[in-house]
Amino acid sequence: MKIHFIAIGGSAMHNLALALHHKGYEVSGSDDEIFEPSKSRLRSHGLLPKQEGWNAENIKTSLDCVILGMHARQDNPELIRAQELGIKVYSYPEFIYHQSEDKTRVVIAGSHGKTSISAMILHVLHFHNRDCDFMIGAQLEGFDTMVKLTTKNEFILLEGDEYLSSPIDLRPKFLHYKPNIALLSGIAWDHVNVFPTYEDYRKQFDLLIECMEPGGALVYNELDEEVVSVVNNASNQIKKFSYGLPDYHITDGEVQLETDEGLVPLMIFGKHNMNNLEGARWICNQMGVTDEEFYQAIPTFKGAARRLEIQYKSPQLNVYRDFAHAPSKVLATVNAVKENFDKRKVVACLELHTFSSLNIKFMNQYAQSMDKADVALVYYNPKVVAHKKLPELDPTTVQKQFGGKNVMVFTSNELLLNKVQQEIKDTASVLLVMSSGSFDGIDWNKELNLD
Repeated sequence: MKIHFIAIGGSAMHNLALALHHKGYEVSGSDDEIFEPSKSRLRSHGLLPKQEGWNAENIKTSLDCVILGMHARQDNPELIRAQELGIKVYSYPEFIYHQSEDKTRVVIAGSHGKTSISAMILHVLHFHNRDCDFMIGAQLEGFDTMVKLTTKNEFILLEGDEYLSSPIDLRPKFLHYKPNIALLSGIAWDHVNVFPTYEDYRKQFDLLIECMEPGGALVYNELDEEVVSVVNNASNQIKKFSYGLPDYHITDGEVQLETDEGLVPLMIFGKHNMNNLEGARWICNQMGVTDEEFYQAIPTFKGAARRLEIQYKSPQLNVYRDFAHAPSKVLATVNAVKENFDKRKVVACLELHTFSSLNIKFMNQYAQSMDKADVALVYYNPKVVAHKKLPELDPTTVQKQFGGKNVMVFTSNELLLNKVQQEIKDTASVLLVMSSGSFDGIDWNKELNLD
């Protein structure tokens, strides 16, 4: 097959391009900007476009199909040419489904925990040399790409994103997958630019359950009231299995599961991760993995990239990086760090970087999300607010939205860095850095002398 990617540089898009290249397809692509690591990875496989930008001449009748990424626009000249020539245009998730119609589709969905749960499942399967296809949202140790598509594997594990599929397909991605097996981890309002009310957002999860294959299995988090409500209201004829928290204890910062197989030491921590682990165990059961096999594998799971990822560790300072930016994720991540390091000062830094997080109408969702931190520092760049065409933000207003006397708001990353250096200087501390961005270029390792 000959396939062209419009917006090949995206995190998911370039991984799919690599997966199809490995499968033997003839792959080409274009984009108006490509960043690392996508750029180097595409170049190493001969898939990096010769020049940046869009060119309708890239679209020829010899193509079998085009895959359209969210970064493109409806007036993209390559998209218009493909439509004129009658070439099939797939959204990313639509193509994934096309490649997996004959497989057992396992979809991990929810406002939070998707990547971590998916990563745990893949780790356990990989540990026991059980192969499956997959599409996951973070780079994992031991895996070359975040996407794998074969003709032989029975299962495909899919991280089910509720965001839009493409500029011309405004359905959530996960509605394309029609799961045989699904997990629902939690529901907390997000993507306010697409779902302007909570009711709009929640409805997408109703639709997800409705689109499951009849007779399928739904594993759901019984600790989330919204999840339970959605599941109880579902009319689809499916099997339902709930999960909660396993028995575990923490001793000197080390977490151990209490299981029928005995104590199982873990490299991850936090109630949300224990909850994620239980969900992963239930899905592994559905995929033919016994509890004994699960507990044998999970002690070596280090976590997914940028999900409470350890950056530095010493008797005086631990530094963790996390992708957390939505309110529920911030709350769970801050609480996890304080639970595990209750004797240390916890300094939590959050960058407001996304459209939702910088929207004053949504910001009250962050109320008390950083209360467990000893020092809570919130940063945003007013230029980013202006670029997203949102109303100007005042630091005092932002502080009031977060609540808590320990919250300080910064619009200068230099002043933020100075405050962090001051707070971790003289006492044993844990620094938690949370962002889907980069705090406008702060090199934490260099600035804090962590190398």
